[in-house]
Amino acid sequence: MIDFTLTDEQELIRNTVREFAQEHLAPGVIERDDKAIFPAEQIKIMADLGFMGMMIPEKWGGSGIDTRSYVLALEEISAVDASAAVIMSVNNSLVCQLLFDWGTNEQKEKYLIPLAKGKKLGAYSLSEPQSGSDASNMRTFAEKNGTHYILNGTKNWVTSGQTSDVVIVFCLTEKGVGYKGISAFIVGKGLKGLSVGKKEDKLGIRASDTCELYFEDCQIPVENLIGEEGQGFKVALKTLSGGRIGIASQALGIARAALDASISYANERHQFGQPIGEFGAIQNKIADMATEIDAARLLIWRAAHLKDLGKPFKKEASMAKLYASSVAMRASRECVQIHGGYGYMQEYGVERLMRDAKITQIYEGTSEIQQLVIAKELLKK
Repeated sequence: MIDFTLTDEQELIRNTVREFAQEHLAPGVIERDDKAIFPAEQIKIMADLGFMGMMIPEKWGGSGIDTRSYVLALEEISAVDASAAVIMSVNNSLVCQLLFDWGTNEQKEKYLIPLAKGKKLGAYSLSEPQSGSDASNMRTFAEKNGTHYILNGTKNWVTSGQTSDVVIVFCLTEKGVGYKGISAFIVGKGLKGLSVGKKEDKLGIRASDTCELYFEDCQIPVENLIGEEGQGFKVALKTLSGGRIGIASQALGIARAALDASISYANERHQFGQPIGEFGAIQNKIADMATEIDAARLLIWRAAHLKDLGKPFKKEASMAKLYASSVAMRASRECVQIHGGYGYMQEYGVERLMRDAKITQIYEGTSEIQQLVIAKELLKK
């Protein structure tokens, strides 16, 4: 049974993150979005506050808190700046958690500790130009040669691809055997043969950089192999389940920001001699938004609860992401509608919510992939 009452520690974490977001993220968020400016100073403060490795034990540089606290923090960050939220989510869920679950003690000492402390920033690279939802359809190949693997190929849609110091790269180490030939590697950004592509000009989360990575005879030390050869696809999918809790929390934060803005505007804006919040059409929108947001939050908390108990949570994480991302799209769209013409203007900040919301239905597994995961889990015999 899930206890919906937050502990004193969880309340403190939520309030601390909320204050940080208002003080350090809210100022300049529109400009950072407009000019695609990476929030370097803000991320540094987040690191100092322990936000970049929240679920990692203190022994390995993290804050050692539970997943519920993590999703509370992500909701607060995303409610103000979804770009900062995805940078935080990738570093926590896809990089630090992966290294904690699968890395050797040597790898944890060298890479996890500085990543969890936020001294370095991590990226996760699974997709390629020809393989998105079909993640096993890889061409990037690493051939073992003595004490190194020689890596060649192209990876794309790499969040924090330009600004990261360390990238978790998935590639083939054996051809012709499908997903069984995929392995995972830790790749430092300074390696010869690795080059970084241009920053993509995106619809939303514009302050978070996304780019391609190119490998040309890039030499990866054998000790940077994560787990064993052929384990990469298993590593990727297990890690993505945890990551989907983070993206669901990002979507929740966007949706909540849309609701808060809608309530505020509905009370302030007068038409036909009264606040627009007095009209049934507006009240219905706000009631539906609030109900769906609470439902999304409960789905996220359930997935987080199961993860903390060490129980299977794959289906529940996909449910949370599928629903929360849809709620974010609906809530942000209705928020723009409630604001009318002002909602279409950049200076009000609500059109950004709608643009940011869309990606939550796409990355770390599209909504269609989440439906597939959920159905397969339900139909297991």
